[in-house]
Order: sequence, then structure tokens, then C-alpha cells
Amino acid sequence: MKHILSAFMSGILLILCLTSCSTDSKDSLKNNEKLQIVTTTFPAYDWVREILGEKSDNADITFLLDTGVDMHSFQPSVDDILKISECDMFVYVGGESDQWAQDALKEASNKDMTAVNLLEVLGDSVKEEEIIEGMDHDCEEDPESDEHVWLSLKNAKKFCNYITQKLSEIDPENAESFQHNNQAYVEKLSDLDKKYQSEINSAKRNVLLFADRFPFRYLTDDYNISYYAAFPGCSAETEASFETITFLAGKINERKLTSVITIEGSDKKIADTVINETQPKHMNILTLDSMQSITSKDIENGLTYLSVMENNLENIKTALN
Repeated sequence: MKHILSAFMSGILLILCLTSCSTDSKDSLKNNEKLQIVTTTFPAYDWVREILGEKSDNADITFLLDTGVDMHSFQPSVDDILKISECDMFVYVGGESDQWAQDALKEASNKDMTAVNLLEVLGDSVKEEEIIEGMDHDCEEDPESDEHVWLSLKNAKKFCNYITQKLSEIDPENAESFQHNNQAYVEKLSDLDKKYQSEINSAKRNVLLFADRFPFRYLTDDYNISYYAAFPGCSAETEASFETITFLAGKINERKLTSVITIEGSDKKIADTVINETQPKHMNILTLDSMQSITSKDIENGLTYLSVMENNLENIKTALN
């Protein structure tokens, strides 16, 4: 899980520190320069777009992981570090997977930059990675913070409110527009949150089974859904043990489940193996999207945070009924 910056990365930061000059965010805006915003994850990128609304033309928003690389294996380029160094707002998760971001921030040339650390925004509400019965895992003995904070609609509302507040401080002339846009968007998040609760309350079952990694703890905890999984979210494992396979297959038989869940990008081999060990050999293999592999092409095709969460709900409904 942990990113260890190479000597090359340290050299980049030193060069940026020596060659960059300090800028003032508000002075830049007064000079009619575009607001520079950098995000590491797709959800944060999409939230910023929604909050800016019609003011998006006055901003350059960079989504660093837009090639579909998982944040757990992302390594920033020289251009990435330079963009962070000079931006007005930087939104990142703040966990072990983007430890490199903390180092980049120390050497940022724009000392007036607003850095939004999502784990810090959540504070005491941050959960730890969870190891439950049946899981294979290669996680460290001390549990890490669960970084997949965006997979909770309740968290998303907190993040959007906070980002709006900070954008309003950076660009007070457009604060009223930001707050109006945010209010409308948070209402959409609340409506979908209520829809999740209603659909899950009326479902036949209350358990999901993942033949894959499990990055959805924030979501399942929001609605009191039980789960079984092959690996925790922090795991880099791709091959499940015989014990895990038989455990998951046993739970399918015991709970009379009709669906096995994978996350985006899965080759579904573990799911197929688990199903082959069950009594019913014909089961749904459903995908929940944790939004860790979104590309710029997906965005061009109209993908949004809300559309992904709506599609996830449809698959959850199928799995629970």
C-alpha cells in the first residue's frame, strides 16, 4: 500500500523548490488568470466540476489519475508535481497510497495554496481497513485507514460542503454561485442516499459477497449491510486460497445468495471458481465500481460520480433480492 518516493522523485521536488517562485492565489485571480485545481481521484474531480458549475470555464481542473491507474500504484510525473506546486487548490485522499502528495506539498511554490485532505475532513469518522472471517490478506499488522472514503454518499456531502467553503475563500467574487451549485448538488446526493436506504430496507437479503477486494466498507456501514469478501481493500493479492474459496462458496449455500460481486477491472476468475464450488452453478456475477480506474475517455462519455453510484445501487438491489 505504501508509496516510497525514489531519489528521482526527491530530486524533482528539490528542483521545483529552487526554481519556482511564490504566487498568491487571489492576486492570480485578480489578474484574470484561471483558477488552478488539481485532484487525485475522480470523485473529487467531479465534485469540483459540479460546484464550479457555469464558472468551470474560469478554471483548469486536473484529474491526475485519468489514465485509469489505481491510486495504490500511481507514481506522479514531473508535470504532475509541477501542477500541484503551482495550483490554487489541491484535493487528495491523504492516506498511505498518496503519501507522495504530502512530500509534494512541502515543496509547493504557491504557499497560499489550499490543500484539502479528505481523511482530515472526515476526522474521527475515518474507518480502518477491516479483516473479517474468510479473508485472505497481506495487510500490515496495524490496520491502515480505509482510504475509499468517496464510496459513501454521506461522506460526499461533507466533502462537497467543505470544498465549497474553501473555493469561496479563494474566489469570494463567485462564492454565491459556488454555494448555490453546491446546495443543488448536495440535494441530489441526499436524494440518492434516501433511495439507497429505501431499496436496501425493502430487500430480501442483507448480505453481499465479494469474490474480490472489498473497498466498500463506508457504503455497507452506511446502510448496515453485512458482507463477505476474498480480500480487504488494502490487499494486493489476486489469487485466493483454497480455504477462502470454500469459505465463500459455503456462505453462498448457507445464505442462499444469488449473486457474486466483483469490482471494476476484475478478470472474474475468483468469482467463477467460487461459483463452481457452490450448489447453484448459475449465478449472477455483478460489478460494483469503486471509481479507482476512471479514465479521461470515461469522463468524455459522460460518466459522473452520481451515475456510477446509481449504477452501483442497481447491482446492489439485484444482489440483495
